[in-house]
Amino acid sequence: MQKQAIFQSKLLPYVLVAPQLAVVLIFFYWPALQAVIQSFLLQDAFGLSSNFVWFDNYIELFKDPAYFASIIRTFFFSFAIAVSSLSFALLLAVMADKPLRGSTLYRTLLIWPYAVAPPVVGVLWIFMLHPSLGVLARYLRGAGIDWNPLLNGDQAAALIILAAAWKQISYNFLFFLAGLQAIPKSVFEAAAIDGARPMRRFWTVTFPLLSPTIFFLLVVNIVYAFFDTFGIIDTMTRGGPGTSTVTLVYKVYSDGLLGGNLGSSAAQSVILMVMVIVLTGIQFRFVERKVTY
Repeated sequence: MQKQAIFQSKLLPYVLVAPQLAVVLIFFYWPALQAVIQSFLLQDAFGLSSNFVWFDNYIELFKDPAYFASIIRTFFFSFAIAVSSLSFALLLAVMADKPLRGSTLYRTLLIWPYAVAPPVVGVLWIFMLHPSLGVLARYLRGAGIDWNPLLNGDQAAALIILAAAWKQISYNFLFFLAGLQAIPKSVFEAAAIDGARPMRRFWTVTFPLLSPTIFFLLVVNIVYAFFDTFGIIDTMTRGGPGTSTVTLVYKVYSDGLLGGNLGSSAAQSVILMVMVIVLTGIQFRFVERKVTY
């Protein structure tokens, strides 16, 4: 028999839920509604008046080649960050799940980077790989690599991907380790008795049983790459050199706050929100079919 919570007052459940609803309405739905309204307006240079322009802000966006370039760049960043962070996190989780001496300390050290804020991550990596001051940059130059992300757009993009993936590895590691520990040991023992080697046991037993965790983390990592990489980009490259590291979320900031084009910035934020919703829906529609629960 299932236990059900019984409240003395019918209003008590609503009172308990009210704070969370207030936070969601004030900090999520209200700003989203304001962005939708702002996307149909055009303000003057001083912000003193606004004109209703219907879909002109959206039409101008789709005529801008720089906007399409930022879309392609965002999808590339998202794919690279998700694949690299998930791969390394899974490798570390498999190693941490083994009965090794000092495994508790090993797991704790791997979790720590998740507590670091994205802007701080950007500062840490730019100190290590700054072309003039970076410790690691000296070794790269010593190895004959002309390392200068301040002038080379490809190197700047690689630096952003490296820092963003490193930040997310700890989060993925936690879920992968929990998923591995939830798999019954008898399954591995049965596979070993059948003569399956460790690599074959991983791909035929471990990986399919981790598919729900992998699917969940795939969605989370793509949303992370779309939104939470803003702090890393702003502290490391500010979208440069040129526009080589300008993603959709950073373009919303640069056009709105720096450029003063609030209507276009709001339209970009609405499109970004719709893109994430559609992308998540596609993942649940097609990717989830291959998930074994």
